[in-house]
This record gives sequence, structure tokens and C-alpha cells, in this order.
Amino acid sequence: MTLCGIEIKGSEAIIAVAAQDLTHVALATKKIALEDDDEAANVKAFARQVAAFVRDNGITRIAIKKRSKKGEFAGGPTTFKIEGVLQLLDGVEVTLLSPQTINAQNKKHDFALPATLNKYQHEAFKTACSALVKK
Repeated sequence: MTLCGIEIKGSEAIIAVAAQDLTHVALATKKIALEDDDEAANVKAFARQVAAFVRDNGITRIAIKKRSKKGEFAGGPTTFKIEGVLQLLDGVEVTLLSPQTINAQNKKHDFALPATLNKYQHEAFKTACSALVKK
């Protein structure tokens, strides 16, 4: 079983997939962007892209790194649209993990960051691994 970890930054969902044994599953798709979220057609196109990615790769669980709703590091409105689209996916269990939980799990289990990951995917991979060990 694989789990897809996602970190939402700006208008992109950064993706990293981890297997049950906490190894990285290298896929061609590393991020999916939502262009101009003011246009409903773009949001629908983003939703179709995400649904196709999930379907094509047999993903049944997604873990998203939670963003703050207020304060200095609050997520922007686009990030919450992306999160909403991900939560509405049919047949997929979506979990939100706080940065504190991810850091605690990383300290406890010391997730190895494989060379097959790009640097920008590290947080998404840690999110996936945290969800796998947390259950």
C-alpha cells in the first residue's frame, strides 16, 4: 500500500509517495499546479488532474501537511481551495497532519530522505511517512 504525502505551497500541491516500508515511490508527477484560481474552469481542471493522478497511481490514502488558518504563517486562500479539492476526492481517505506531528514523528523514526526526491519534496515525503507510522 502506498500513501501520498502533499505539501501545499502557494498554488501548487507538492507530491511525494511513500510505500508501507517508508521507501520513496518515484513517480513522474512531482507537483500539480492550480493556475488562476479565480476561474472556475481552472479549479475544475485542477480537480480533474488530481483525480487522474490518484486513479492512475492507485492511491487510496493522502496525508496533507496542515497550514495555519491565522497568524504570520497562515496559508493563502488558494491553498485552502487546493485542500478542499483534495478532500472531495472520491474513494480516497484524506488526513491532515500538523507540522508539529510531522516533526515529532520524524524525530522519533528519523525518516531517510532518498536521493530520488527533489529537495522541494522533502516535507511532502515526511508527511507521507508520518501518516504511515501514525496510523
